[in-house]
Amino acid sequence: MRFLDLLAMSVNNLKRRKLRTFLTVLGVIIGTASVVIMVSLGVGLNDLLIKQYASYGDMTLVTVFSNNYYSGSASEENMLTDETAAEFEKLEHVESVSPRLQSSVIIKQGVYIQDTTVYGVTRKYLEGMPMAEGKLADPGDSELKFYYGNQVRTRFDNEKTGESFRNMETPPNVDLIGEPVFVIFDVSAYDQSRNSSDSGVKPPKKYLVPTGGIGEGGDSDYNTYSYGVYADIDLLKAELKRIFKKKQIPGQPTNSKGKPYPYFIYDQMMVFVDDMDNVTEVQKKLSDMGYQTDSQMEWIEQAQQTYGIIQLVLGGIGAVSLFVAAIGIANTMMMSIYERTKEIGVIKVLGCDLRNIRNMFLIESGFIGFMGGVAGLLISYAGGYALNHFLSLGQAMMGVDGDISRIPLWLAGSAIVFAVFVGMAAGFFPSLRAMRLSPLAAIRNE
Repeated sequence: MRFLDLLAMSVNNLKRRKLRTFLTVLGVIIGTASVVIMVSLGVGLNDLLIKQYASYGDMTLVTVFSNNYYSGSASEENMLTDETAAEFEKLEHVESVSPRLQSSVIIKQGVYIQDTTVYGVTRKYLEGMPMAEGKLADPGDSELKFYYGNQVRTRFDNEKTGESFRNMETPPNVDLIGEPVFVIFDVSAYDQSRNSSDSGVKPPKKYLVPTGGIGEGGDSDYNTYSYGVYADIDLLKAELKRIFKKKQIPGQPTNSKGKPYPYFIYDQMMVFVDDMDNVTEVQKKLSDMGYQTDSQMEWIEQAQQTYGIIQLVLGGIGAVSLFVAAIGIANTMMMSIYERTKEIGVIKVLGCDLRNIRNMFLIESGFIGFMGGVAGLLISYAGGYALNHFLSLGQAMMGVDGDISRIPLWLAGSAIVFAVFVGMAAGFFPSLRAMRLSPLAAIRNE
């Protein structure tokens, strides 16, 4: 017997008892919708988690810290230098390495002043900084420029009154793009010149450093670049060498004899990996080399484990409903066998293959699962839309824009396939019972 013939017979049999079929399908609808909505919540939470961490910085970035940079007198072991960067770049899956050179500076504009740190980084790192104003300088540009995070403006103090942004109703009137910005690199000399006991110390020279750009975001928005002041590392090194000449550059460690090293030493290095999936592997290699490391993926994996448990629990709750629906399908199939005993006996007497009898009931139960799966999926889309549109839970719970309920294609397809499987599994034993009925006893049955 052809599949289409078996399918037509199964559909006709279901039409005979419309109310019972509807109630059985309703159970599958509720079960499928419960599973899909519960799993979609887990998928949505996971996507929002990744989106939230991505807003903090590059997901393919591994930060490597020096173990001895802040000790003042650094040892040769695990020192972060240009040679170290070249060694890191040889590792598999590493695209590029950006050393970070930090230098304490004082930034002034009018009566406003700020003690801060400028970070010298590579162009690759600066390219990841979204600009609200200005733009990244051309590769051949030899002029030192500063790039400010979106919250740097709020950290200026009024030099005359000592008033800070914390005591102001509005942010300081600082225009980092349109007005000149002066930078003092010799912070120690500046502090000494203002100290009455060191009145013989001359104030250090102020340098006019143009602003290359300002990062995206408002005065209260946070991202990786919000509070930082950045510059091209090669241009910053050249400027520091020109200013301090043979003197020790402030912030650079010294050797055991108290003398500066003839090369720059960095407090951090940013290692860019070719793909998110390889971040953990690269981070482990760096840790095995004796360095302290940190990455977004490290925190994401911990959070994903928690969300995975939540998703499993939510899916299990929905699966209970589908299990109850499976019991209903099995009951419907058993009732169908009792009602069609004589029909089954006639089919057997006519010499029909027993597998056709089994397949007829399996198709019938599978079709119940299919109808319930499709309808349950449609209800899931409607329920997810209601959660996302009316409750706006994604933004409220995670602090980022997005949907808390997401039904990807793989979940939609899996839901229908699983519903059909549950239906056929529930109808398997009833189909075996139909196969084992005695033809003579079935024909005599009234």
